[in-house]
Amino acid sequence: MPETPTTIANTLAAVRDHTRVYKDFTYVYPVISRRSGGLSIGINLNPDKVCNFDCVYCEVDRKTPGKTSVVDLAQLREELTAMIRYARAGGLASEAKFNEVPLALTQTPRDIAFSGDGEPTMLHNFDECVRVAAEVKRAEGLDATKLVLITDAAGLDTGSVKRGLALMDANQGEVWAKLDAGTEGYYKLVNRTAVRLDRILHNLLVTARARPIIIQSLFLKMHGQPMPPEELAAYCDRLATLVRDGAQIREVHLYTIARPTPEPFCGKLTKAELEAKAATVRAKTGLKVVTFD
Repeated sequence: MPETPTTIANTLAAVRDHTRVYKDFTYVYPVISRRSGGLSIGINLNPDKVCNFDCVYCEVDRKTPGKTSVVDLAQLREELTAMIRYARAGGLASEAKFNEVPLALTQTPRDIAFSGDGEPTMLHNFDECVRVAAEVKRAEGLDATKLVLITDAAGLDTGSVKRGLALMDANQGEVWAKLDAGTEGYYKLVNRTAVRLDRILHNLLVTARARPIIIQSLFLKMHGQPMPPEELAAYCDRLATLVRDGAQIREVHLYTIARPTPEPFCGKLTKAELEAKAATVRAKTGLKVVTFD
């Protein structure tokens, strides 16, 4: 029986290493994702490392310049096709990084994920990138493989992204949208952005009225302190309000720090602390909550 996101051990090297650079590829990289339940082929639409958030827990080194600010669609198509074929032929399974992972989890991608070193929705031609990924997925016969957008939700209201989401809807698409806080103050503290929280909430609502989405939230300790109870209550209220107003939230992914962070004041929650917060979210919202410690 294939392993699920909750049974893939987070101690595996391939699970803990989500490096977005693979060999001589510019845009495409493989990871074993607990949330995806196996092989996720990432598409880094921000090799220039541009992002509208500067999250305290983000491991991306923004002091070192990125590769390029342009996504070459022909190269993206070539890299994605090559990665899919390499994985299916058992190429990843032969690499040391993946040798602890069951063979079945390295050969068929569970999803193709728009993510990377920045915010993918900042790309002006996001819809064209989705079209390329959908065409490759179809050409390679990956009908069951999802197209996933991992996003901070700030750019979900742009024309290119809306067109891209429509293409995703027709090609097993799924949106994983960030929400790390319930109040403006805590949101700015954690995500360090000029984008207002009310814009994020509006974009989540509009997007989730059109299709079910997944909310992904990273909870952590800052200066040794976890999210205060009143902040968790505000976060739950935000989710409950979204649902009340028509948002379709398929589930909530709660997780904590898994890799080194640039800020020394950031710390990981224990499994018990994360599960306690998940229990509160379930009780206050009635939503399905999945945890990843």
